Amino acid sequence: MRLAALLLTLAVAGCAQLPQAPPAGQESRLSGRISVTVAGDAHNRGTGGAASFELFGGPQAGRLELTSPLGALVARANWQPGRVTLQTPGDERRFDDLDALTRELLGEPVPVAALFDWLQARPWPAAPHRTTTSGFEQLGWRIEPKLPALVATRLAEPTVTLRARLDSGE
Repeated sequence: MRLAALLLTLAVAGCAQLPQAPPAGQESRLSGRISVTVAGDAHNRGTGGAASFELFGGPQAGRLELTSPLGALVARANWQPGRVTLQTPGDERRFDDLDALTRELLGEPVPVAALFDWLQARPWPAAPHRTTTSGFEQLGWRIEPKLPALVATRLAEPTVTLRARLDSGE
């Protein structure tokens, strides 16, 4: 998976990392560990990757930072109306929207805008949802929140599983 390859390459490089962003101020912040797994099939091997994350702001304007297991800041996504960017060491790219960015970074689209609510064990108010015995379904994903953890599984093929665990105190 692209995330796993990015993290491995940067871990080996050791010093390749992004500079720290300015202090976040009063914007909302969620942080913890995240892993994404894309199931394989008969023709393709499954992929996956894990990182620490910090998620700032909200669905309309925000920032997602991914840190390698060795503590290096390896990717920063920023978004605001009309502008979505991804910074990696030595590169900055623009995207049409958050889905295009996550498709490039992870190989499959992940609804980042909904993550702000999903990580807090609630449906995203901008889209309909259906309650299930273990959580809810929304945007084609089954969400199973068990604070401080979350398991989100995309119902379409290939199956994508996102696991997140919030740091205590968040």
